[in-house]
Amino acid sequence: MIKYNLVCKCGGTFESWFSNSTEFDSLRKKRLIKCIYCESSSVKKTVMAPNLKSKSNKVLKKTKLEKNIRKQLIDFRKYIEKNCKYVGENFTKEARSIHYDKKTSKGIYGKATPEETSELLEEGIEVATIPWVDKTEN
Repeated sequence: MIKYNLVCKCGGTFESWFSNSTEFDSLRKKRLIKCIYCESSSVKKTVMAPNLKSKSNKVLKKTKLEKNIRKQLIDFRKYIEKNCKYVGENFTKEARSIHYDKKTSKGIYGKATPEETSELLEEGIEVATIPWVDKTEN
């Protein structure tokens, strides 16, 4: 399989997979490759750089966006830990107790399996799964 970056005469760019380069040429001659934006068959390959593995590719630096998202997740974790009660493995039991017994709670957090989470949602109990980022990890 080979992936090509394609460009149309309308200026639209997109990518597509082909089993090999001759398949692309054959389909293009038959005018079967169409632009995803305007349906034109005036599509050609653009210049591409091969994806080569090198030592510099092994260590990826975190982008500014990744760092920002990570900071937000850490801040969210700190907020939850400060304002909610940790119930650990008893999360599903506590969530059902609050929901069915109409108990008031400032909020809880803990651990639940994906199956347990699905069951709670099916019962109409509002829960959310969030990525629990390690605060010490850089």
